[in-house]
Amino acid sequence: MKWLRVPPVDLPDLEPMVSLPDPPHPFTERLHALVTAAGSVADLRRYFGMDRPRRAAAFTGARFEALGGGGDHPKVADTVTAEDLIAVQTLSVTVPAAAALELLEGHAGTQLSALLRAIPRGMDMADATEADLDPDSPAHKAWRLLRGQPGIGWVTAGKLLARKRPRLLPVYDRVVRCAVGRPRSFWQAMHRALRVDDYALQRELLILRQAAGLPGTVSVLRVCDVVVWMRHHTDHQNVGCTWK
Repeated sequence: MKWLRVPPVDLPDLEPMVSLPDPPHPFTERLHALVTAAGSVADLRRYFGMDRPRRAAAFTGARFEALGGGGDHPKVADTVTAEDLIAVQTLSVTVPAAAALELLEGHAGTQLSALLRAIPRGMDMADATEADLDPDSPAHKAWRLLRGQPGIGWVTAGKLLARKRPRLLPVYDRVVRCAVGRPRSFWQAMHRALRVDDYALQRELLILRQAAGLPGTVSVLRVCDVVVWMRHHTDHQNVGCTWK
């Protein structure tokens, strides 16, 4: 099935947190179709290197969550570490040196740590409340703080937070945006999509994770991100997309 493309609304660098009413769009239906399409299990196994010798990952992003024991490991869950900065590089973004030093040693790092302490660590997005993700939430404030650092755009800010709270906050980049559309607030749209029809999408993602043989340390949100990214990244690079 081919999706009709709708001209993009000009909202530069506001993803994923603008909280305005969503225009009608098939976000949930499109996401569900991508997740349940034939080939999703094979794509997951390929991305995470499940069929390679010694399970050597085919993509560096396979190490995003697991590197150094994970960004949400209790000892480091509320602070940005050098391993977090390397982890986001596995997803093809880089935190500039000045911003990295500020997050590791400066006032911004102290502020971010205070916000991270207020963001639930063991909560899945599907189990979160709207208040956990709305514009007044600590997660939203942490995203704005990161966006305020020199050279950190909306994609990098989101990936850093996904590293620190992989079960609650999703990776979101231009490839995913192009594949699923451009809701006014990706976090809130994703939250709703996981919960509709008695958590049908959440269940599908759990089934995919098990079928691909992935460990429980790979979050449901990461399963979703990888499936969508694998389905669309080649076309995104080669064809040219409305939502770039």
